[in-house]
Amino acid sequence: MKKLFAEFLGTFVLVLFGCGAAVLAGKHIGFAGIAFAFGLAVFVMAYAVGHISGGHFNPAVTVGLATAGRFEWRGVVPYILIQLIGATAAAGVIYIIATGVASGTVNVGTFAANTYGEYTMIAALITEIVLTAVFLIVILGSTAKEAFRKFAGAAIGLALTAIHLVSIPITNTSVNPARSTSQALFATDPAAISQLWVFWIAPMAGAIMAGLVWKYFLETKNKQ
Repeated sequence: MKKLFAEFLGTFVLVLFGCGAAVLAGKHIGFAGIAFAFGLAVFVMAYAVGHISGGHFNPAVTVGLATAGRFEWRGVVPYILIQLIGATAAAGVIYIIATGVASGTVNVGTFAANTYGEYTMIAALITEIVLTAVFLIVILGSTAKEAFRKFAGAAIGLALTAIHLVSIPITNTSVNPARSTSQALFATDPAAISQLWVFWIAPMAGAIMAGLVWKYFLETKNKQ
């Protein structure tokens, strides 16, 4: 239960800080500010509760780690469910805040949901697959037994920041199906739900690819 609550809390903070920055402050801080909000959220929560649950905060990370042999498959479904609950709870808090202006006329609109807008579905799929795979390689490498793991949180947070800097204009950056689902539930843009499958399939595919690459091509003999 401690592991599950840590995953709930970590995912909650990730969505609250990252998507909250996009919804509530995006017009003031821009893409770079939003990117750093996501990166900083992962950075701080990795050190806060990562030692308890492993600090996944993302269904794709959970599946990628299991594929690489670094997490037990029996824990995958409970982790994914609690991540979805944490993300949705955070999205609910953001929604309450965003619609709580005195005028009562705020249009939630896209609500930081993931869509591919001006880009093609193929472009969105490739973006999310490749960037999720890169993210998992960073996670697997920086938390390996041979790595200087005290800096793992920093490496992972900076990687997520860089990923957002690249892909916010393309897909609004998912690489995290829980984050995508939670925002789609509150968005008024119908594309958020109709295109949600892309932001499950692509991150999961990228995570599985990275897990297999790590397991068979990059992992050293001195396994963790």
